[in-house]
Parts: sequence; structure tokens; C-alpha cells
Amino acid sequence: QLCPFLETQTCYSVLRASGKVVVFDTRIPIQLAFYALVEHDMQAAPLWDTKKCQFVGILTVTDFIDVLRYYRETGADVITLASRSIGDILADEEILSTVLRKNPPRRFATGEPVGADQHALFLSVDADATLDRACHLLHDKTLDFLPVLLPSDMRVLATITYTCILEHLVSNFREQRRLFDDTIYDLGIGTYGEDVVVAHPQQTLHEVLHTMHLHGLSAIPVVDESTKKIRGVYSRSDITFLTKASDAEDAVRNLSLTLEALMAQQRTDVTTPDALHTCSMRHTLQYVFEYFAQWKFNRLICVDEEERVVGVVSARDLVAYFL
Repeated sequence: QLCPFLETQTCYSVLRASGKVVVFDTRIPIQLAFYALVEHDMQAAPLWDTKKCQFVGILTVTDFIDVLRYYRETGADVITLASRSIGDILADEEILSTVLRKNPPRRFATGEPVGADQHALFLSVDADATLDRACHLLHDKTLDFLPVLLPSDMRVLATITYTCILEHLVSNFREQRRLFDDTIYDLGIGTYGEDVVVAHPQQTLHEVLHTMHLHGLSAIPVVDESTKKIRGVYSRSDITFLTKASDAEDAVRNLSLTLEALMAQQRTDVTTPDALHTCSMRHTLQYVFEYFAQWKFNRLICVDEEERVVGVVSARDLVAYFL
């Protein structure tokens, strides 16, 4: 029933009644763009090239974090970052190839070329396109953000994510219990066993961000090295180490902080989508839908009776199941 639903619903249906969109000119300094994203509480913004008179890509909060990683790895003078424009950074092939080009999540990696570089290509959908089209673009191109445009004048109305689409599915189908009585594990939703990548509290932020980049992960469970119990979850979009920094040099130094030190500074409320939420492999898809309706999480960490990590279920996994 969900496949026909996705084919009949348009992208308009998942847009909020009110909201804001931030668009960056590629000529502005990348450091300024990052702080603008933080100020407006945005995760991503489309990029506009005034010379080409068109959108040319997307900039995310994690891109700036990755650029800082590049400066740390190469020992380049981070002071120069303040004067480098978005366009300048995205034209730097060494930065692109080293830290900015995404690796696909391991479970989606097939050996074939996969995914799209949203720094060099602007992928979007019209507002009247079907949700099925949007879901396949997100999934097939391994995108995290998909801009929705008004066809008449090419205005960006919003940027949608898997979480936006999942919220729409849950609001329309959460009452249909007969559809979702099987467990998420039996349905093959999520990543389990040896395929789950974890981090430890004593690892540095730089080490963990590198691991996440290699495996194409947006977040990683943090487990105690001796007991293997869950301690928390670290998201690539977490900017705690940046907001605590006085300048770019300080931010680069903060990449040497341990996860334990950073997690002590994180927000502890559960209202943020990247907060730690757990479930068991025995929970049904219906339970997950109900839980999502309450907390709007980006992912669930599956744990056993001893609170040891056994799997991860993301919003991407849940939407992909219905495609």
C-alpha cells in the first residue's frame, strides 16, 4: 500500500506550512557560510553561481568540518581559510578528493560507481514531482538532502531529507497495524552484526570522523571498549567542538579532543534528531513507527539485553524498505 501512496503523493505534501531556506552565493567565504548555517539552525543550503545564473550544488555543516579535517591532515595554514570562498574550496581538487567526496554507506556499496557529488552537481526535484521520485533520487544517488524547487521560477522551497519523508509516512500509516507486525530484523531493515561500525570514548574526534568518512556514515554508536555497552552516539553534524572554539585554529586543535570529552559537552535532551534512541531487534516496524512519531529520530541503535550494540536502523533504512 505504501508504494502506490508514494506514487500519488507530491513533494508539496511533505513541505511544512512555514519555514525558511538559506541559499549561498559561491563567492562568499566558506567560514562565513558555516556560521550562517549555525545561526539559522540549518544543516544544508543550495549554492548559487552568479556567473552561470544557476544552482551548482549544496553546502552542508559537515562539509566545513571536513575542510577543517583537511587542514589538520595536511598541516596547511588554517588562517587562510577565512578568506577562501565556497567556490574556491569546491574548485580545489585536492580538498574534494581527500575529504569532501562522499563514500557510499557500506551496505549500499556494490563495487559499481554510486552516489552523486553534490558539490559539483545540483540534484533537485520539482515540487509537483512524486514522493516516489524524490525517494529514489535520495536512495539511488545516496543523497542526504534534496532541494525542492518551484517549477515556475526555479525558487527553492525547501530541502527535504529521509526524516521528512518518514514523518509523512508515519502520519499516514501508523494506525494500520496489520501492515507492520513483523520485526525490523526479520524485515531486513537496518545494519547488524559485524557490519556495524562503532567508536570508543577514548578515540579522538579526528580519528572517528575519518572512520565515518571511509564508511559513508552520518553517525556512529559510541561503545565502552571493555564492556561493549552503548555510551552514546556521535553524529557528523555535531558542531559542539566548533561552537566551543574561538577561531578556526582553535577548531582544528579541538579535532584532537576525545569523544568522551565532547560527549560531556553535548546537549543531553532528547529533542534533537541525533540524540541516542535505542530499540531491540525484536521490536516491530509498528513500534518503530510509533516511536518515530513521538521523537522524530534520525536513527535507532539496536541493543541486546546487556545494552551492547547489535545493529543500527536509520531513517534511510526505513524509507528504503518501501521502495
